[in-house]
Amino acid sequence: MRKATFLGLFLLISCVVWADGRDFTRYVNLFVGTAGHGHTHPGALVPNGMIQPGPDSRQHGWDACSGYYYEDQTLNGFSHTRLSGTGCADLGDFLLMPTVGEPDIKYVGEKEPDAQRMPYASAIRHSTEQAEPGYYSVRLDRYNVKAEVTATERAAIFRFTYPQSEQPGMILDLDYSIQEQLTREMEVEIVDNHTLRARRRTAGWAYDHEIYFYAQFSQPFRAEVVRDTVKTSKRSEPRCKVLLRFPANMNRPLLVKTACSAVDYDGAEANLTAEIPAWDFNGVRRAAHDKWNAVLGRIELPADLQGGAWDEQLRIFYTALYHAHIAPALATDVDGRYRGMDLRIHTADARTPNYTVFSMWDTFRALHPLLTIIDPARNQAYIRCLIRKGEEGGIVPKWELVSNYTGCMIGYHYVSLAADAYTKGQRDFDTKKALAAGVRMAEFDTSGITQVLPKWKLRDEIMPQARRFKNEMGYVPCDLEHESVAKALEYAYNDWCIAQMAHGEGETALAERYDQFAKAYTHYFDPSVGFMRGKDAAGAWRTPFDPRSSTHRADDYCEGTAWQWTWFVPHDVEGLVGLMGGKKAFAEKLDSLFAASSEVTGDNLSPDIAGFIGQYAHGNEPGHHTTHLYNYVGRPWRTQELVDSVLYSQYRNAPDGLSGNEDCGQMSAWFVLNAVGFYQVCPGRPVYSIGRPLFPEATIHLPGGKTFTVVAKGNSRTAKYIKSAKLNGKALRTPFFTHEQLAAGGTLELEMSESPTKWGR
Repeated sequence: MRKATFLGLFLLISCVVWADGRDFTRYVNLFVGTAGHGHTHPGALVPNGMIQPGPDSRQHGWDACSGYYYEDQTLNGFSHTRLSGTGCADLGDFLLMPTVGEPDIKYVGEKEPDAQRMPYASAIRHSTEQAEPGYYSVRLDRYNVKAEVTATERAAIFRFTYPQSEQPGMILDLDYSIQEQLTREMEVEIVDNHTLRARRRTAGWAYDHEIYFYAQFSQPFRAEVVRDTVKTSKRSEPRCKVLLRFPANMNRPLLVKTACSAVDYDGAEANLTAEIPAWDFNGVRRAAHDKWNAVLGRIELPADLQGGAWDEQLRIFYTALYHAHIAPALATDVDGRYRGMDLRIHTADARTPNYTVFSMWDTFRALHPLLTIIDPARNQAYIRCLIRKGEEGGIVPKWELVSNYTGCMIGYHYVSLAADAYTKGQRDFDTKKALAAGVRMAEFDTSGITQVLPKWKLRDEIMPQARRFKNEMGYVPCDLEHESVAKALEYAYNDWCIAQMAHGEGETALAERYDQFAKAYTHYFDPSVGFMRGKDAAGAWRTPFDPRSSTHRADDYCEGTAWQWTWFVPHDVEGLVGLMGGKKAFAEKLDSLFAASSEVTGDNLSPDIAGFIGQYAHGNEPGHHTTHLYNYVGRPWRTQELVDSVLYSQYRNAPDGLSGNEDCGQMSAWFVLNAVGFYQVCPGRPVYSIGRPLFPEATIHLPGGKTFTVVAKGNSRTAKYIKSAKLNGKALRTPFFTHEQLAAGGTLELEMSESPTKWGR
């Protein structure tokens, strides 16, 4: 364990300077993305931890997705599970709230003005909040209690400092949840006067979520369990609060050790015993810090970047790298047991724990490509885990949450993860099974899928008819399927990914079949309007047509418009260039994307379309590769200036510093890769496109002790163009290099210019 410098008995400063190396955690601002619509949270967790204890300020509405919203001035307490950066909400299990005096637990209904605020909520001031990787604290003004929390992978420890009082207490709210979940079952057992355990089973975004809780208290308590049934606008629902009362005028902070398990009570207790055996809050906090510092140090920016703008960019960068290590999250007990996609209990081998929160529609684009560089072993474990999930449930999920098929979003992007790792030579998984699992997702076959899945989800979300249409008709008719264009474009890319693995595995006939499917994007390009456009079952274009129009989740596109989706052919940019009439016409069309008015029309605009530069919308994922398309048509200076524009206009070191949902690390991974200086346009093709590095130097620490360094000579805010490039001392004349070259280690040396140059054409 590294040695830290302390001020006083407790750690009072927001960063720790370690004697034997840099402290990267001091650059992380956990409040970035907690306002606007970033949907992040400042809770305490370790990298990819199973438990994410932290503050809860609201339950309902789109901006309650993480349970915390910076603009709120009250806290309901501290729950143990949550999502970071999603567009849908769930979890919020086992909320704890310290109290002083008689606890107020009257019911507050959904339609009442203060529905976001529980009756026992406390006002807070942001000036008393302190958050750093692995730690959060705040003063609860209503009770004059200082609350602190830190965590391990599966457990947490709280430290509550009460004022002198005759009535120190705590509420454990078992029916509390984020968003309007249905609480199906709740139970609680007082084990002794220091220990309790509880269980809850809910239905929300995850249709069957069962979780167990185990808690130990450093002070003895008296417990009262209060149950009730309340009438909501939709149904009658059970309520259950556990009221704990502690000795009067406690002369030391109350410590609470907690742990969760998706398996059973024994699992929760074992997780706690293994990971927090002692009442050592500061020790757990130091260990969490060390874990984060090691992860953040995988990409090292110069230590001498100081002052004003550099300080801001360092904070944005390392905060982004932090956010890229929250999901997917561990979902396995210390003994290897976990709840599978069939909702049965299984045991994982040590190499392949169970993970959850696979937001692959978002994260296939940048998060997983980033992991193939800085943590390929974990990324391959994710792929093995997904293959296993497919075996348990009958098909690999496209958006998995707590071993539930949410059916959310479109495409089947597991194949992108598998193909990208495969083509980069990272094959620590059964490649035959990986290919078969991908083909299973691409075919319309509803048989063999787990019986625990609600029937209404099967054809609408898990196995949409669109997959049958694209295989049998060759395209997805817009009059028979919502989001037809977006689904078909993503299917074409996904099928190309399958073809890459099939070629590698010697499955020639399969490869040829999926090579043909990969060309299906050509059905949707209408040269008369210059956009990808819906086509009905009779082969006619949808009318009327407006490339700015959006009807959320009920038009031909998915959380976007024709302006954003027309460019989604990452696997065949050359083919798309041909459809548009060649490089000059393609570049001019791209120019119009970034120059057009940002107006969006329609009766029900998708809230996800945000972060505009013209009609380019960085706040959502479909267009994240688009700035790099100029590199394919001999205009790399346009990629450089537009990447620069996105880096500086769409990310800030502020609570509203993200232009859209964080989306489980995707928004942040985009920033990390582009700030270093490159991006992968097409996962599955191991080639990186050079953009505009943000820093004068960035060193990636690769597995095996190698490094890859990007040096940008003469780099500044205005010097955003590349004048010349060398890779390991040899002139690089195109704006591309391969993963093989990166993985070998070395130096990419760029000479920067304040004006566009002819380099890379």
